[in-house]
Amino acid sequence: MTDQPARGPLAGLRLVEISGLGPTPFTAQLFADLGAEVIRIARPDSAGAAHNVLGMENDPLERGRDVLELDLKAPADLAVARALIARADGLIEGMRPGVMERLGLGPADFPDHPALVYGRMTGWGQTGPLAQTAGHDINFIALSGALHAIGTPETPTIPLNLVGDFGGGTLWLAFGMMAALWRARATGQGQVVDAAITDGVAGLLGMIWGLKGNGLWAERRGVNLLDGGVPYYGIYPCACGGHMAIGPIEEKFWRLFQELMGFAPGDLPDRGDRAAWPALRAAIGARFLERSRDDWAAIFEGSDACATPVLSLSEAAAHPHNIARGAYLAHEGMTQPAPAPKFSATPGAIGPGSTRVRLTAAEALARWGATL
Repeated sequence: MTDQPARGPLAGLRLVEISGLGPTPFTAQLFADLGAEVIRIARPDSAGAAHNVLGMENDPLERGRDVLELDLKAPADLAVARALIARADGLIEGMRPGVMERLGLGPADFPDHPALVYGRMTGWGQTGPLAQTAGHDINFIALSGALHAIGTPETPTIPLNLVGDFGGGTLWLAFGMMAALWRARATGQGQVVDAAITDGVAGLLGMIWGLKGNGLWAERRGVNLLDGGVPYYGIYPCACGGHMAIGPIEEKFWRLFQELMGFAPGDLPDRGDRAAWPALRAAIGARFLERSRDDWAAIFEGSDACATPVLSLSEAAAHPHNIARGAYLAHEGMTQPAPAPKFSATPGAIGPGSTRVRLTAAEALARWGATL
């Protein structure tokens, strides 16, 4: 049986996770990293392969909890799932609306457990015209307005699945569940947390909506402060083919940036003059092309000029700042992000991968003192 993290601010919290995709296992991973005890229920896999939809044997999103294989359409296995949920503080599921109810595992199926917090993760939400429609991250951020705002003037750019699945999805579900768990602990009353990725992405866009409402954001890419529209907030190629990212928005940082770039006062066009932006961009770009990315990184290192190298994943894990912070760890033969954020008294910990140990029903029930 896998040892659960002994420490963490969520030690003592019990969650049942119904195996799912992307934002669902990531939510469970965040809870497990911070000390919660999570049992992951997955469909039986007679071939013994990993349950991960992408076929990965070791997925960081699945770390920190063991797998219990149950056929939820079989009465005996369904009874085991019900017994575990009855002993849990919360449940995490990402099924299409109505599926858990048809299995007999919906929120209304646990009247004797009023404190249960029932976390539901979907792209479109439990209600609305699209609730029963399939979709993926790219569809959810497209309909939320985020995809339109990200990219070049010519075309939107896919921001991996960070904005939808993990930003608008996982983080909103995890925060919602923590809020509901806090209330349940105080009142004994749980509730359903309906986390829709589209809702969460709308929340992430709050500042942009504020800029738009104040006339400071145009609905065209590449003309705004934070979308690469200004010459002093963007990405520039270097002589080696690598890139530098710059963002000296404040005047004092902008003065230091010019100094470290080797520009004397007055060398560059006035950045306050929009008509001068093409010339300003060209001057900065030409100067960056005179040196390699690593040369520029050394020049700007430790300064307030807000200029940093654009690193690959491997380079990021090897950067001295990330090493000092312990941002990445070698775990089970691969580099993985470390638990975050940092806690002064109850640090989180990486638990073994979920594909390593399969629980039997008897072991899972005994772990939580559950009975059929």
